[in-house]
Amino acid sequence: MSSGPWLTVVVTTVLISLSAFFVAVEFALIAARRSRLEDAAATKASARAALRSASELSLLLAGAQLGITVCTLLLGAITKPAVHYAITPWIGGFGAPSWLADVGGFVLALLIVTFLHLVVGEMAPKSWAIAHPERSAMLLAIPMRAFMFLTRPLLKALNHAANWCLRRVGVDPVDELADTQDPDTLRQLVEHSATVGTLDERYHANLTSALQLQALTIGELAPGHPGYSAVDVTASPAQIQDASKSTGHRRLVVHDGDEPVGVVHVRDSLTGRGVAGELMRPVLTVAATAPVYEVLQLMRETRNHLVVVDTAAGRTVVTLTDVLHRLLPAQPV
Repeated sequence: MSSGPWLTVVVTTVLISLSAFFVAVEFALIAARRSRLEDAAATKASARAALRSASELSLLLAGAQLGITVCTLLLGAITKPAVHYAITPWIGGFGAPSWLADVGGFVLALLIVTFLHLVVGEMAPKSWAIAHPERSAMLLAIPMRAFMFLTRPLLKALNHAANWCLRRVGVDPVDELADTQDPDTLRQLVEHSATVGTLDERYHANLTSALQLQALTIGELAPGHPGYSAVDVTASPAQIQDASKSTGHRRLVVHDGDEPVGVVHVRDSLTGRGVAGELMRPVLTVAATAPVYEVLQLMRETRNHLVVVDTAAGRTVVTLTDVLHRLLPAQPV
């Protein structure tokens, strides 16, 4: 028995398997969450290899596309003629003329090879990689790194040519896939989840408010009228306590003339010693156009619970409580 048909089957199986490998690598690295790979990198070399590939994603994609293209060309050069050669006599056995048998064999061979390559070599591994992105990325990372090492000069040349084409049409190529979603995408996801009923209305309101902080300025949280509770820099502990009782505020802005110079908490006056200027802590003064998320970061770093905001109408105060009320709006009982 001739070994030709069996050799063709073996070569075809290898080529389709390699194509499946490159397709799975391509989709696994795109779908995998970098944070999960970083968690696994402490104990798994395969996770570290996957992270290295993710950091040079364009080169990896060039390698995957090169592998898929070579496999496709070899299937067309080896498997399709072999299937054509095997099918043509079978069609001729039904009494078809030689030209019709040849054309029929060519068409059937093309359909069979395309089906095997498309379903087994591309669609199935793609679905597997998307369903198990981190697992498939780590499983395939080390052999893909070996392939990239062997073909790196060629991959760099191909990648450079592709990047050159992108820049000519005004697109900046990237080498690493972002691991975060932009606020607009997250907002659409929250809205969609609420619409289809998979997200509770209370959480929908809270998440929407949180996402709005990205574009919100501190001036939009400021009261509509200027003014705030304040004491003079020379105020005594008794005067600080009286001001706190009359206003209901525990934190008071300390003024030196018309300028805010600090913040004093009423508990700091309970010792009965020192004036407001000695008991105060530094005050934060920000422009009304400052983004809320930047002001929150500054408040956290300086351990301040309020900021003085310069608005067009005058100075006013925004507290951490004001931000929390916007972030967590009251829900109906």
